[in-house]
Amino acid sequence: MEPETTPITAAGYQKIEQEIERLKSTKPTAIKRLAEAAALGDRSENAEYSESKRALGQLKGRIQFLTKQLQYSEVVTPRDDSKIEIGKTVTIQFLDDNEAETFEIVGKPEADVDANKISLVSPIGSALLGANVGDTVTVTAPAFSYQVKITDVTLS
Repeated sequence: MEPETTPITAAGYQKIEQEIERLKSTKPTAIKRLAEAAALGDRSENAEYSESKRALGQLKGRIQFLTKQLQYSEVVTPRDDSKIEIGKTVTIQFLDDNEAETFEIVGKPEADVDANKISLVSPIGSALLGANVGDTVTVTAPAFSYQVKITDVTLS
């Protein structure tokens, strides 16, 4: 049985690739630091050695995690239409207070609320998926439900 793939934008895929390369470039320095700490002697009471070993392990783990994310990711190219899908920028109006918000629908690995990138599996992302400009959808969040109207959809 094939493992499931995770949809991701081309920009998100590239960002993960860049992070992997950046981390790989720091690996020789981490290895050198560990070797220098090991040369200091007794490893059982060598805090520098313990810290260097832990840091190298975290670095290797992060590289492995990101590599697996790419391995199981599928880059999605959005269509140029008004239907909401991954890779589109969406403007919505909250019907309870008429506030408007714009964000990009992205894959789960690239979601970043601070950058207005909402995962397609989040409550709002999954509610909007497949809707069109002018549609009103109900978002079911853990604590309550609310309605939003889609006012604009563009390619990101």
